[in-house]
Amino acid sequence: MTAYDDRVWLTQYPPDRQTLRPTDTAVRTVLDAFADVVAARADQPAIHYFDTTLTAADLDRLSDAFAVALVDRGFAVGDRAVLYLQNVPQYVIAQLGIWKAGGIVVSANPMYRDRELAEIVADSGATVLVTLESLHRDVAASVAASHSIDTVITTSELEYRDASSGPRNTGEQLDMTTMIAAADGRRPDRARPNPDDVAVLTYTSGTTGPPKGAMTTHANLLFSACVYRDWIGIDASDVIGGIAPLFHVTGIVGHVGLSLVTGAPLVLTHRFDADDTVRAIARHGVTFTVGSITVFIALLNAAESSREKLASLTKIYSGGAPIPPATLTAFQDAFGHRIHNIYGLTETTSPAIAVPFGTTAPNDPASGTTAVGVPVFDTVVRVIGADGADLPVGEAGEIVIAGPQIVAGYWNKPDATTAALTAAGLRTGDVGFMNRDGWFFLVDRMKDQINASGFKVWPREVEDVLYEHPAVREAAVVGVPDDYRGETVRAFVSLRPGLETNAEELIAFAKERLAAYKAPRDVLVLDDIPKTASGKLLRRALRDEPID
Repeated sequence: MTAYDDRVWLTQYPPDRQTLRPTDTAVRTVLDAFADVVAARADQPAIHYFDTTLTAADLDRLSDAFAVALVDRGFAVGDRAVLYLQNVPQYVIAQLGIWKAGGIVVSANPMYRDRELAEIVADSGATVLVTLESLHRDVAASVAASHSIDTVITTSELEYRDASSGPRNTGEQLDMTTMIAAADGRRPDRARPNPDDVAVLTYTSGTTGPPKGAMTTHANLLFSACVYRDWIGIDASDVIGGIAPLFHVTGIVGHVGLSLVTGAPLVLTHRFDADDTVRAIARHGVTFTVGSITVFIALLNAAESSREKLASLTKIYSGGAPIPPATLTAFQDAFGHRIHNIYGLTETTSPAIAVPFGTTAPNDPASGTTAVGVPVFDTVVRVIGADGADLPVGEAGEIVIAGPQIVAGYWNKPDATTAALTAAGLRTGDVGFMNRDGWFFLVDRMKDQINASGFKVWPREVEDVLYEHPAVREAAVVGVPDDYRGETVRAFVSLRPGLETNAEELIAFAKERLAAYKAPRDVLVLDDIPKTASGKLLRRALRDEPID
């Protein structure tokens, strides 16, 4: 057995689960799976949004009407439509409707400003834009006017909130609810998409250049939604908490896709607010969610949080960033439930490595880091060196992933596709290693490594130590230029409510636990650490932050 044989981890997980059988052979896409859900559970809840519940039949009918309305306006098979929305029911309605019309969803971060939205509109060549009225007023109107968009459809987060909700559009653009009402009862006559057709252009964050549209196929989505379903054991009796943004790959797959495939209702709250989320979990009996670790840190510190209110939330996964061991322990002590690691990227359509549900991931004795898991179904994970050769067990290198979840490439970017999608698999840019039991450990992003006087420092190791301080709520570590050392370690922290500390204390705390070259030379205490919309700590925004 070689070090990177994908069967190595089966000592940790039953061998009969190594191959995923997504669904019946007649089900080839998420749309097919949802059709089965509608046939079997038409009157059961599909979406809970504040005081409104949409059934599976409602969602099917509304998305049918939206598809018809698009086609009536000239939307053709293969056309692209941008969804520039928060976590509202209209996102799911529009996504399904675009697919039923034969189109491709372009997911847009609602935090984008003019330049960022314009980049993905121009790159995708989208002709339709669906957005909230507020986002249209502040950002999207000017972008649509100067690009390829010929149809702008607006809606409001106030719709679907309660029984009195209805059209609220007062502008000249098309209103989504009015469009749907005009086509209500009609069904699109377009052929359903094929598994290899592109379903979503999911744009990368663009940290190393302009954003790239990952071409996520319908087959990618079905496979990954079924990984969540079967790896964790999700079925129609579960309730999914929609805490990740729906534009993000985690929301697209681990919330919307999983709900459509299983029939488990999805709970949405417009935007993530820790107290609103706690109330929604308690009200609807949410059993499963997946999100960034910053979300669970927020829940840990929310005024509304209690063991009783989060009692139903027994299936918890966190991805997007490593989980500090101290946070795992604190969450379990507070609420009685363990957070399981899951690892994936936009290009892996979310899950690629995950901790089997109910299993406690081991810690690496050398670094103290917690394993991110083992390869999911039908997935091979390798660790390679700078020369592309496999590295021995325990040695850190770049993680490379191959499996059915890997996207088809980047939209209109053949060179970037060739560079990332090699014969061996997707080159992730993440550094990690595998231990002798087949568990994988994530060290850090290759580009985030700090070189201090020739010594290599991984920010995550320093962050994990800072998280052990009782006053630290969040921590982010970056390398900054230093005339003497080349680079030096700088830390940023936010504090738990009601607790205090200072830079000197935190530096001393780190020096007691780390080699001298790893300890931060300066620390800045912030009210909040900047984050991406998906909850990842935004290190790149901190590198130029001045220290007083």
